[in-house]
Amino acid sequence: MQPDNEDDVWRSIVENYGDRADVDHPEVDLPPPPAAPAWDDPGDESGEPPAAWDDDQFVPPPPPPLPRVEPDRLVAWTGLFGSPALLLIALVLGLHLPAWIGYLLVAWFIGGFAYLVVKMPTGPRDPGDDGARL
Repeated sequence: MQPDNEDDVWRSIVENYGDRADVDHPEVDLPPPPAAPAWDDPGDESGEPPAAWDDDQFVPPPPPPLPRVEPDRLVAWTGLFGSPALLLIALVLGLHLPAWIGYLLVAWFIGGFAYLVVKMPTGPRDPGDDGARL
């Protein structure tokens, strides 16, 4: 049954709000869920793994040392994050900076950003390299 008027549809919804729908079919008994697969539990009741598992555990190699940042990039990164931080600290603390220092910090931020964009690599290191390392 399709009502002709949208107002009748909304009126019907409002009038029947909160009523439970009548279901014509009887309740269906669902079969019980399948049993969980039987896993071989090699551990004893204490929850300890067997001794055989301790013999061949993977130990990752120590991570390589962090690379040293080139001085020019360090200055650019410091300008990118340091100058807004200094300006924000000065603003929060109510410090009055001379105009030339403010302009210098803004120029340091813009220059650092531009330098890092220019120095970005233009191509992939290896076409088949997805970046995953072990």
